[in-house]
Amino acid sequence: MNKQEASQAYLAATIENAPPIQIIRLLYQGALRYLGQANQVEQINSSSEFTALLGNVDDIVVELRLALDYGTGNDDEVPRNLERLYLFCEDELSRAQVERSKEPLGNIKHVLELLLDAWRNVEVQSGRAA
Repeated sequence: MNKQEASQAYLAATIENAPPIQIIRLLYQGALRYLGQANQVEQINSSSEFTALLGNVDDIVVELRLALDYGTGNDDEVPRNLERLYLFCEDELSRAQVERSKEPLGNIKHVLELLLDAWRNVEVQSGRAA
């Protein structure tokens, strides 16, 4: 097994054994990493790295939105608000791709950083801080 295979095996094991709240945190961190990389891309065109990186961010945001649990109770305010934020991010990602512009990236970054911070607080409060 070479170093890259070992690294991939370690990452897979880490994700498979992680509690759900840690996976959510990792998803936010990954989305923010891709967003930062997209912001560093110099040439923006339809087949550029910029589009691919924003596609990765969009994939993560869509998965987070689809994973929302509305439960069966009357207290569905949190998932509805999260859904609105995720849809906002998806709209801004689409706008960035269509307009070939980095301007919407700041809005997305702001939302994702706030949500990551909130999930970190939940993780600490639940006693599962990493």
